[in-house]
Amino acid sequence: MPAVVNAFSIDVEDYFQVAALASAISRESWPTREYRVERNTGVILDLLAERGMHGTFFVLGWCAERSPQLIRRIADAGHEVACHGFSHQLIYTQTPDVFRDEARRSKHFLEDTIGAPVTGYRAASFSITKQSLWALDTLIDLGFEYDSSVFPIRHDRYGIPGASRDIGPIAAPSGRTIVEFPMSAASFAGVRVPVSGGGYFRLLPYSVTRAGLRQINEQTGQPFTFYLHPWEVDPGQPRVKVGLVSRFRHYNNLRKTKGRLRRLLSEFSFSTMRDVLETRGMLKNRVVSSPLQPRNAVANS
Repeated sequence: MPAVVNAFSIDVEDYFQVAALASAISRESWPTREYRVERNTGVILDLLAERGMHGTFFVLGWCAERSPQLIRRIADAGHEVACHGFSHQLIYTQTPDVFRDEARRSKHFLEDTIGAPVTGYRAASFSITKQSLWALDTLIDLGFEYDSSVFPIRHDRYGIPGASRDIGPIAAPSGRTIVEFPMSAASFAGVRVPVSGGGYFRLLPYSVTRAGLRQINEQTGQPFTFYLHPWEVDPGQPRVKVGLVSRFRHYNNLRKTKGRLRRLLSEFSFSTMRDVLETRGMLKNRVVSSPLQPRNAVANS
């Protein structure tokens, strides 16, 4: 059986922009911080080039406007450029007008920079939740074709427990649809375990991530989505004084990430999110379903 082609994605943001450090770093101080996202994104681009693979780079608008040459480098290397909003604020803390303005601003800048449509979106910290499903209508209004923000798990900051784990169209509150490529969760002993990447990739043993991703490919025949942040391959980043939980989430195992990532790329097949969706016919002939209901029995496991 041929290998399932999965979606590789990077959330392009710098270390000082993450939610885990927000209590210690004001947004106003961002311009004064050491800027490391260009170098770190370059490390990931080089790793992908080693394997001849491509991915989707969800770029934060704040970084895009500061580093347009980085965005062009990503696109010129054959990767997909997608939108990660502008200011990395949690959507459910924003008003609909602010969210719309930021998503539009970022989308238009990215499109002007690469000279091509930007059709994918991922929310800061996966913050499309039950509280902020209205954002899906905004994404449709702005011309996005797919979203990758729903995490079908329970978490203190994000997640929609019980949401489908399968790729497919979901209904926005208006009844219109947009394709959702949810973050990946495996099922161990009937419990959903996040295995998509990011902190889970660093904090959990590599064997757990590998087993979970293989489960998704082999038992369901579905592609998974893997994500990472450029700062996660940067053990030399400045340390910020935060609480124990945030410190653990952000800094633990940074030195292991690059090696694990190289191993992951050697064990699984990856492409861009858009390539995966197009290959599976997900960007046409949509069938409506709810983001809060499973599309098939697999989602109930």
